[in-house]
Amino acid sequence: MSAQKSKPTSVIGALFGFVGFSVLAGLLVTIGVTPAIAVAGMTASSTIGVFESIPEYIEIGKLQQRNTLYANQGGQPVPFATLYSENRVELKWDQVSQSLKDAVVAGEDRRFYEHGGVDVTSLVRAGVGSLGGGELGASGGGSTLTMQLVRNIRIAQSQLIADPDEKEAAYKDAIKTTIDRKLEEMKFAIGLEKKYTKDEILLAYLNIAYFGDQTYGVQAASQHYFNKNASDLNTQEAASLIAIVQYPDTRNLSTPEKYEGNKARRDVILKSMYAEGFIDKPTEEASLASDIASYVVLTAPTQGCAAVTAPGAQYFCDYVKKNIKNLAVLGSTEEERLANWNTGGLNVYTTLDLDLTANAKGQLDQWAPASETRVRLGSVVNSVEAGTGRIIVMTQNTTFSELDTGDRTQTSVNFSTDRDYGGSTGFQPGSTFKPFTLIDWIEQGHGITESVDATPRTFYLKAGGERQGGWAPKNDAGEKPGQMAVTTATAQSVNTAYAAMASKLDLNDIRGVAQRLGVHRADGGELSNFSSSILGTADEIAPLTMATAYAAIAAGGKYCAPIVVDNIVNDDGVALGGQPQECSQAVEPEVAAAAAKAMSGLWSNGTGRGALPGDGFEEIGKTGTTDKKESIWIIGATTKLATAVWQGNWTGPKVNLRQIGSPIKGGNYAATRAQLFKAVQTVNNTKYPGTDFPEANSRIVRGSGVSIPELSGSSVSAAQTMLKGLKLVYADGGTQPSALPAGQVVASDPVAGTVLSKGATVRVFTSDGSGAAAVPDVTGQSIANSKTAIAAAGFSADKVAVTGFAAGDGKNQCRVTATDPAAGTSVAKDSAIGLTLYGNPQGADPGGCK
Repeated sequence: MSAQKSKPTSVIGALFGFVGFSVLAGLLVTIGVTPAIAVAGMTASSTIGVFESIPEYIEIGKLQQRNTLYANQGGQPVPFATLYSENRVELKWDQVSQSLKDAVVAGEDRRFYEHGGVDVTSLVRAGVGSLGGGELGASGGGSTLTMQLVRNIRIAQSQLIADPDEKEAAYKDAIKTTIDRKLEEMKFAIGLEKKYTKDEILLAYLNIAYFGDQTYGVQAASQHYFNKNASDLNTQEAASLIAIVQYPDTRNLSTPEKYEGNKARRDVILKSMYAEGFIDKPTEEASLASDIASYVVLTAPTQGCAAVTAPGAQYFCDYVKKNIKNLAVLGSTEEERLANWNTGGLNVYTTLDLDLTANAKGQLDQWAPASETRVRLGSVVNSVEAGTGRIIVMTQNTTFSELDTGDRTQTSVNFSTDRDYGGSTGFQPGSTFKPFTLIDWIEQGHGITESVDATPRTFYLKAGGERQGGWAPKNDAGEKPGQMAVTTATAQSVNTAYAAMASKLDLNDIRGVAQRLGVHRADGGELSNFSSSILGTADEIAPLTMATAYAAIAAGGKYCAPIVVDNIVNDDGVALGGQPQECSQAVEPEVAAAAAKAMSGLWSNGTGRGALPGDGFEEIGKTGTTDKKESIWIIGATTKLATAVWQGNWTGPKVNLRQIGSPIKGGNYAATRAQLFKAVQTVNNTKYPGTDFPEANSRIVRGSGVSIPELSGSSVSAAQTMLKGLKLVYADGGTQPSALPAGQVVASDPVAGTVLSKGATVRVFTSDGSGAAAVPDVTGQSIANSKTAIAAAGFSADKVAVTGFAAGDGKNQCRVTATDPAAGTSVAKDSAIGLTLYGNPQGADPGGCK
């Protein structure tokens, strides 16, 4: 807002009627203004009291200016957004064309360099003209440039007030056209003239004046109306610009309908410029003959996040805007920060990478288009730098718009952030929540090579030591696994395995791990601690929050709160600093390394197959799908950058994304998440190449688990003793057919070598003896009779064969002399039986043995 001349002579006329010309002149002499003309009989003693309650001076101060956001592109900071309360760029003296300086003096205050803030000559002329009903001439109506500056300063000060009611009251007070207000402007103007040079006052006026169409100051106005800088304006452009200030709403150059009014005032200014000697006659004539339409190049202001043209950067822009209240470098209180932001003139260097953001936006538009008609499809990519919390990418598939147009592709809701910073209430994270159970598992002394019983059943978990009600989770595709290692359960995202893990933990501790890694509900509520919460079905969480948590795991357990500003430089070129990194060691590095090892199997033998770029960079990750399949996730992280990709229903009826075909590749949206993630990470990893993750400590990997010994062949009592010594529980698994003697141990479940938690149960199976038989004595019998006898004992005749000869006496050749195994030996019934026969005296095959 700025001063606008409304009936400019009425107040002056009233002022003359109130104090009289001679009294006013005497008053001005008394307070230090030397009139340009001598007036006889001036007295002021009776009117000095009018000024007693008015302060001595007013400060020009800082004006409200544009704030510019910068992001990284091609390794360099580049501007990508402009945010302001008032569209203004404050210039220095040598940045303003001489034509503008001349035009404003000629058009608004021809004796500017002669008076001391109040021009008595103009007051006389304006007063006489008012009382006589006349019109103003070229120089305006009594108010000097300094007085106009006073009024504009007061208006600008009103706009910095945070409270809306106080702001409105201050504005109305600033634009009052009462006698006491005019007297106040005079005294303030005198104070300004004592404190500042003429050039400083003129420059301040040019910077503060309102030029209509939400444009303030000559630089913003020059850019808006002529698409050029204020330093480059020619005579007619300068005159047209100054022609606006008296009536900015009706004489601005925003539409051709206003050109006539602007030209009329422009021509008055041009003639005055010639009369004052600022331009010569040919310049005056050429300028008067020029058509306004010939030099107006209307350029729309690039204010606001919706005007950002950098692909995909609009929502990040809005997130920065909503974080102004948190930027401590702008002030010690929220009110002070917002006030300094509204004053503006700040260059804000953000953490955003425009190259990576543009790629992510392009991939979202291809793989998860907001134009999808079968579901209100939302999708985001958030990338957070590990170890710093800097947000490198924040983009989504919709177009940022604060207007409710009904277009399904447009919204102001930022799906990436919490409700207070973008209007979203978050989304169920599904199995991407499982790493928090994994970390607690490791912290409680368990190893990632331990096996758990993933058999579907009813589980009883505890929270704060109190047992919860029964819970019977299902696996995604109805799988019914048995024992499996935690690494396998993590890669394949087996719900029942994680339920088994949680049954040995406490839900409060699992929640505590998540909270240490910055995880919280997007609506600000408390994280849940009931059984199904471990599968990510209990709370709605923002994708940015999940990306930040994974960045912490990738950074060796170092959690850093997300930040958006690296540095702020004020209009004096002073670097104020950025957001401080708020980091803590949320998880011990050795625990994080073990968790990373378990999470690295996702890509090779888990649910993330095909999602890595194949560039050789080590990466951890997890996929997630909510129970109704209306949200799908994939989060991955190198040691440098964590990236979360979410797709889902963001409003309206929930739809299973596995039942909706993707627009490309022919698969459904859930099936193509790997390709989307891969396309994003292929570019991310080129700019943020990760290193190898730290080698996990073998002791941590193994944990306190114990390996089941080989029990086969031992007695039951021996098996019980061995298991008890390892703090494992013996359970009778019954008998199994075996060649071992009845009662001997033949097998265990889990098998020998499996690592189990102490206290776990091992089922032991014993032999029922049905698989063995004693080899009969067939000494002296023929081959045929021997096979018959051996078969009768329970063995297979087909597995009986001659294996050698012994020396015979000629009478016993081809008869059995021995068996292998020996007669009477108990062996498995499917064992082979060898026969040794008598041969010739030399112990060779005599031939003809049958």
